[in-house]
This record gives sequence, structure tokens and C-alpha cells, in this order.
Amino acid sequence: MCKVISICNQKGGVPKTTTTVNLGVGLVREGKKVLVIDADPQGNLSQSLGIMNPDELDVALPDIMEQIIMDKDVTEGIVQHEEGIDLMPCNINLSGVNVSLVNAMSREFVLKTYVESMREFYDYILIDCMPSLGMITVNSLTAADSVLIPVQAAYLPVKGLEQLITTICRVKKHLNPSIRFEGILISMLNARTNYAKDIMELINEYYGDSVPIFESKIPFSVKASEISAAGVSIFSLDKKHPVAKAYEELTKEVIAHE
Repeated sequence: MCKVISICNQKGGVPKTTTTVNLGVGLVREGKKVLVIDADPQGNLSQSLGIMNPDELDVALPDIMEQIIMDKDVTEGIVQHEEGIDLMPCNINLSGVNVSLVNAMSREFVLKTYVESMREFYDYILIDCMPSLGMITVNSLTAADSVLIPVQAAYLPVKGLEQLITTICRVKKHLNPSIRFEGILISMLNARTNYAKDIMELINEYYGDSVPIFESKIPFSVKASEISAAGVSIFSLDKKHPVAKAYEELTKEVIAHE
């Protein structure tokens, strides 16, 4: 059985892409077959996995979605990364797909059509969502079995979760009744400060009764931010780093949810 997880937060500056890369590689290290899908026109996930110019790709997610909208045969476009994960890359053309979706039949289900065709080949499919709650993100949520929500350990990002959770609940009610919360992942955490402890208490107070909160916490690290430029995961850069250990723990938690 394949599990599809959308990694989603409408706020920018939250480590969605970093989480997608490191959770994906973490799952591969546990023997899982993993596809990661870049669903952001900025192409950050693609660049983080070594594709420096995603706008020059012959085939990317926007092409796949356009082919589905036009009811054409889907082109193969998956890229294999050196650390064992497969990538469906993305580029700026995804912004244009938003326009195409306006008049498309079953417009919320276009990405789901592609994801369903990939399920038989993978144990996990991770979707790196764009920082908005538009139609592409709704497509990502409609295609998913669960949602993992990375949140920065700061007051405003935590308060901003309300809108995201409301959107997920609407998708569950109208489009994808089986979707559930994988959990909230507290990231960029400096656990030694009282402020961080206050934020964690705030998250538990606001959301602990309705959304699971991962035991794993991703610590703040300058070195971890360097991995995007390196085109590899934190495991490749330094597998003994505290961030690597944190993502290793997160991976085990996600597998335990199977």
C-alpha cells in the first residue's frame, strides 16, 4: 500500500522543501521506495535535489497536468536522485496551469489522477506544496492520504495554522473524505529558550486536541540551510548532525503511522 503525504503550509519561510527532501531520503534509508513531487512553481524542491535550471526541463509537473487536463497520454518525466529517491520536478509553468484549471472538468482532481497512476510503484509519495492555498494546493490535498504541517517555532506562523487547518477540513468535507492529519512538525526550534517553550505550549493549547503533534522537533541550524545549495539531504552532508538525527526520528514516527 502506498501512502501519499502532502507537506503543506501557506506561510513562506517554513521548511516544507527541507522536510520533503530529508523525510524522503530518510524513508529510502529505511528501505522504502519514494517519489517526491514538486508542486511549487518556484521549483525549490527540484533545485534542492540538484536541478539547477528547472525552467529548462523538457518534462515537468506542469506538462503532466496539462496533458491530464487535455485528456492526452502522460509523458514520463521522473528524475532519479543519487540518494535513491525519485523526483517529479516542477518549474514556473505551473503558474500557468492555475489558469487552465479554471475551466477544467474535475479541476480539483487533476493531480490526483497522476498520483493514483504512480501508487503501484512506490511505498510513499511526498508532495511539496506551494506557499498558498490556491487551486494547486487544493489539488495536492485532494490527492493525499494525509497532511504533514511543518511550522516555524514562532508566534505568527503558529497563529497562521488556523486558516490552513480550515482549508484542510473543507477539502475533507467536499473533495477527499479520507484525508487526515499526519501531524504538526515543529521546526527551526531553539529549544534552550523560554520563548520556544512558550510556542510549544501554545501549539499544544491551540491544536493538540484536533491535530497530532510529532514528538520529533527539528532544531534550528545554519548548516541545515546549506543543503539546498548542495543538492543533497542532510544525511549526505553530515549524518551525525542533530538535524539529521531529528529527521531520522521523524521518519520512524511516520513509518509507525502505517
